[in-house]
Amino acid sequence: MGEQASGGGRKTARTTKKTAAAPKKATAAVKKAGPAKTIAPKPPKNESRTALVRRARRINRELAEVYPYAHPELDFENPFQLILATVLSAQTTDLRVNQTTPALFARYPTPEDLAAANPEEVEEILRPTGFFRAKTKSVIGLSKALVEQFDGEVPGRLEDLVKLPGVGRKTAFVVLGNAFGRPGITVDTHFQRLVKRWQWTDQTDPDKIEAAVGALFPKSDWTMLSHHVIFHGRRICHARKPACGACPIAPLCPAYGEGETDPEKARKLLKYEKGGFPGQRLKPPQAYLDAGGKPAPPLGAG
Repeated sequence: MGEQASGGGRKTARTTKKTAAAPKKATAAVKKAGPAKTIAPKPPKNESRTALVRRARRINRELAEVYPYAHPELDFENPFQLILATVLSAQTTDLRVNQTTPALFARYPTPEDLAAANPEEVEEILRPTGFFRAKTKSVIGLSKALVEQFDGEVPGRLEDLVKLPGVGRKTAFVVLGNAFGRPGITVDTHFQRLVKRWQWTDQTDPDKIEAAVGALFPKSDWTMLSHHVIFHGRRICHARKPACGACPIAPLCPAYGEGETDPEKARKLLKYEKGGFPGQRLKPPQAYLDAGGKPAPPLGAG
């Protein structure tokens, strides 16, 4: 988690000086956002708290225009399916989870069904997600806890969710924000990487990152902020080769230049709907499809 581009602070210092001119070449990845404006970002040590809040909120507004269809990239139809999918997404991709869960949800549609399941049968279904034995124990244990403690219903409170086996704050906020409409920040590996590049916080602990970033935004923005940042991390601001030259927020990014700055070369690095490739979900929202996104293939296709 929290992958970091090579070069460290030395590279950031070099590229900050040329940021004022370089972003003229950076172009947005979607038609709604025009060419990047010329802005020289400042690292936090020279940036007031007020300026940091303004820059962070502007980045979120820009990303909201680029990804108006941002959404959780796990397929689910109810809170139980979402909490299972989120637990299964550890150390694998949402795509692989989405390709695996249809069989799991069809075989065990309720917590009662999964709580009484034969572990070996669940293991066989979950095998493609990796660490399938541990994940089998987690989802069966989670289901038993739901049955015994919450009458088979997923609770809608943070303090209850984090008591469930295998459920931490990240999973809890995914469920609260997307199944219950209650604001929360999801600090996954993409979120950690990007807020570090944007110098929103120098914290490294996920709980401290959550608190630091949450303080920059109104609580009502937290869930969609998470989607915007994670979408951007998966599509443009990649861990190893960020597509800086195709990034619509390049003028606001202190780390501009860590990745490919040539617009044409950068476009070749784009993923999912930006690059014409399938996304993570087998059943994505209609808004995503309308924006040119493609559904992922089922397990075993191709």
